[in-house]
Amino acid sequence: MMKQTIRQAFLKSIPVMAGYIVLGTGFGILMRNAGYGVAWAAAMSIFIYAGSMQYVGVGLLTGGASVITAILTTVMVNARHLFYSISMIDKYKNAGKYKPYMICALTDETYSLLCDGKAPDGVDANLYRFLVSLFNHSYWIAGSVIGSLLGAVLPFSTAGIEFSMTALFAASFTEQWLTAKDHVPALTGLLSTLLCLLLFGKEQFLIPAMLLITLVLTLLRRKEEAAQ
Repeated sequence: MMKQTIRQAFLKSIPVMAGYIVLGTGFGILMRNAGYGVAWAAAMSIFIYAGSMQYVGVGLLTGGASVITAILTTVMVNARHLFYSISMIDKYKNAGKYKPYMICALTDETYSLLCDGKAPDGVDANLYRFLVSLFNHSYWIAGSVIGSLLGAVLPFSTAGIEFSMTALFAASFTEQWLTAKDHVPALTGLLSTLLCLLLFGKEQFLIPAMLLITLVLTLLRRKEEAAQ
């Protein structure tokens, strides 16, 4: 069962591997260009592991931002993870020793792979989710180290590199749309986000959109449970 679980988790993580190595490389290059070496890039990817926030963090480091500014920025950029966590409570509640790491490793892409709560037949479900999270994390760390090393020996232009996180999220959404039979959650997310963007503007739409998505999906779930 162990070998089967490792194999299935690795296969599940392959779509994220290509994206995370490339994006992690971009982050490593940014860190190197900002004057921070491979140890800094690796440490941030190991202990922070926040994707887009790490890109933002480079600017905070170089701009001399205060601790309060860093905390508030992190909360705003990663507020969506609060809602990810709420939807994973039932799936993670019996994860035992794997739970603390799985909570910390719940990125956008890992959530996209695990949110359906399904595990392949013949595997330990909790170990499977843990390994998917671990594989994804290792790809990001590897990319960060590669980027930092490349940035030390090759000149790179970093113009527009921040858009890479948006590109990966769009690719993950597309892959999930093509494989899922039920598109209601995806449409709920799109329509709720568009509505809040129009109402609140691009600077303040994120948290209202997440609240609306959570409310709508909760109501739909209750309606579905009542119908069963």
